[in-house]
Amino acid sequence: MIELKNLAKTFVYDKKQAKAKAKQKKEAIDPREGEGVFHAVKDVSFSVEPGKVLGLLGPNGAGKTTTLRMLSTALQPTEGQILINGQDVTKDRLYASKQIGFLSGKTGLYHRLTVRENVEYFGRMHGMGKQELAERVDEIFTLLDIHSFASKRADDLSTGMTQRASIARAVVHKPKILVFDEPTTGLDVISAKTVLDFIESYRGTDMSVIFSTHHLHEVEQLCDQVCLIDLGETKFFGSTDEFAKVSDNGDLYSSFLKLVNVQQEVA
Repeated sequence: MIELKNLAKTFVYDKKQAKAKAKQKKEAIDPREGEGVFHAVKDVSFSVEPGKVLGLLGPNGAGKTTTLRMLSTALQPTEGQILINGQDVTKDRLYASKQIGFLSGKTGLYHRLTVRENVEYFGRMHGMGKQELAERVDEIFTLLDIHSFASKRADDLSTGMTQRASIARAVVHKPKILVFDEPTTGLDVISAKTVLDFIESYRGTDMSVIFSTHHLHEVEQLCDQVCLIDLGETKFFGSTDEFAKVSDNGDLYSSFLKLVNVQQEVA
């Protein structure tokens, strides 16, 4: 089980950034702006049990990617805890790397290596043995329909192929927590369906899945739980059915807009 408790992240502006911000005083200011600092994430909490899929929602700039980067240990939180089975991974990044598979838009591949060489390389980095790795690669390549381009170099791949190869790289070591940051953005319909089917294959297993998206039909199709973040704070956390009931008509889009608009009116 993974739990995020009162997570926060504050960035301190350097002199150049502070000067640029000073020139923007007449423009609309994000309420998270402070004197020389930006509170990108102020208070985010949610939890995901094994076998469950959580959709992370929010408008652009809400703090979703910063939250996921803290979850991946790429960023150190200013405050709060990230617990996996009760262990705070912010204090043990090695444990976190073994437990978490993370995919973002910036998850890269070595362009001169083939898809298979890339995935096998990262498997070896996680200490996987030759036989275990071979079996795992075959399993993932089948799930993600990669076999047909496994021998292609990474710099010869289409956008959809690259995304599927990047997912394979992220999950080769059998993590218990899968974290995807907008995994279907920019993909064609067929590639997007392959990715979504892959995520759905983990429902009911011993793995927890968290993925951010702007596509609410993906949430309706896949997610057991929803967390909506706006202006760096959790504005909703609960089941997908509970999220739908936020609006009078039970529509996810209406629920999203209602929660975000209420927050904007308060701000």
